[in-house]
Amino acid sequence: MANNAGIQFTAEIEAFPAERWDAIIAINLSAAFHAMQAAIPLMKQAGWGRIINIASAHGLVASAQKAAYVAAKHGIVGLTKVAGIELANHGVTCNAICPGWVLTPLVQKQIDARAEREGRTVEAVRIDLLSEKQPMLDFSTPEQIGAMSVFLCSEAAKTITGTTLSIDGGWTAG
Repeated sequence: MANNAGIQFTAEIEAFPAERWDAIIAINLSAAFHAMQAAIPLMKQAGWGRIINIASAHGLVASAQKAAYVAAKHGIVGLTKVAGIELANHGVTCNAICPGWVLTPLVQKQIDARAEREGRTVEAVRIDLLSEKQPMLDFSTPEQIGAMSVFLCSEAAKTITGTTLSIDGGWTAG
């Protein structure tokens, strides 16, 4: 099973709307808990299962104006660790993938809009965006995250559990 739902909202803590906080925690953290709670008994009964939680670099480090997102993604990392411990001897693993910048259509749209707004090239904006957080000036791709997920479901990853795997261009290396 893969838990990949997520929403975002940015504001300073004192101006963060409570309803946005509640929605982000519900979708980004509580939904994964409820899905895991429903699936784990079946996985234990089968004697095999793989849980992959898509967290974020923000599950390991913080950024300003992202209180709810960072809290939820840190929560996903903690939930992953607890499940890894609880399921260690049931043939079930639980791990979190922590991507940095991923080139999705939404991110590309943001880059294009920023380039147009600022009268700059898309490439210049892309490099600026990446260099704000990560030393590697290249995006991860959904396909790379998918490949990591396939590996985590393989026999080669049988004893990898309760941990985070960063795909973040060095964002969390420092």
